[in-house]
Amino acid sequence: MEKIFVIEDDENIRELVQIALEGYGYEVEAFETAEKGLKRMEEAAPDLAVFDLMLPGMDGLTAIRRLRERKPIRNMPVIILTAKDKEYDKVAGLDGGADDYMTKPFSVMELAARVRSLLRRCRESGAEENEGSWQLGKLTIDGALRRVFWESREILLTYKEYELLTYLIANRKRVVPREELLDRLWDYTADVETRTLDIHIRTLRQKLGDEGGGHIRTIRSVGYRFAEDGDR
Repeated sequence: MEKIFVIEDDENIRELVQIALEGYGYEVEAFETAEKGLKRMEEAAPDLAVFDLMLPGMDGLTAIRRLRERKPIRNMPVIILTAKDKEYDKVAGLDGGADDYMTKPFSVMELAARVRSLLRRCRESGAEENEGSWQLGKLTIDGALRRVFWESREILLTYKEYELLTYLIANRKRVVPREELLDRLWDYTADVETRTLDIHIRTLRQKLGDEGGGHIRTIRSVGYRFAEDGDR
């Protein structure tokens, strides 16, 4: 049974999310502060976490950033569930390491669908694509450990950033349409905002640096492709 941690300070919402996800067959633990959630993660890492941003003490965004620095849990999928619905907040949340972003009020069925999609993608990528490794110029990807290096510098990617990079590399002989990326990596094309893909592309380029980020090319009105050395 897959385990989910819910970090939410509003007792009513916390209980609603816990009961709803348990109804879908997940094992759920809920916490009202980020500190309690992170401490528990050190004892038993969950398969996925749902974070509110506005929490007493440590805020959710800081907690997610700290989570991404811890090797045992840094690749764990994270969903933000918050009342903050401004574009700036969404960008900050995704830049800060979240894999998905939902605003309140929310649909329990949609939350469950996104949880299910992220967990399925995590299982599939671990069992199939991400077992492969690549050495492309200065870029090294260790699929077994899900680690990425540019020369000797390790690049810490979120689960979705890693999945996006490896999918582009695996399909580097062609241009990958935006619609395919949305469908393949998020699996709810009808609901996901296309801005989500743009933000992940931008943060991935930033983390790879000027030289590394230049390998990810935008093909206007079509999608993206990963350009190898000598092919840019």
